[in-house]
Amino acid sequence: MGLFSKVGQSSDLVNGMAERMGVDFADAIGRDPEMEAQKYRRAVMRCSQCSNQTGCVELQGGTTELDKTPDYCMNSDLFAHMKAE
Repeated sequence: MGLFSKVGQSSDLVNGMAERMGVDFADAIGRDPEMEAQKYRRAVMRCSQCSNQTGCVELQGGTTELDKTPDYCMNSDLFAHMKAE
């Protein structure tokens, strides 16, 4: 998979996980564009390093809501923090 495809897939997975966790990146970016956009970019880059993206695709395909991220999610702390805000 090429770099741009990997980053694109990672962006989709981050957005999907955020949605399932009840996290609204668009709202956060609207409140503080500079800081929150950086958080989003870092989340996508962390996701692109994940060795279990296939598992994440399968998980997201089978659920619309999650109370917590799977143990393998490299963005677990970020999603938990944003959900608590």
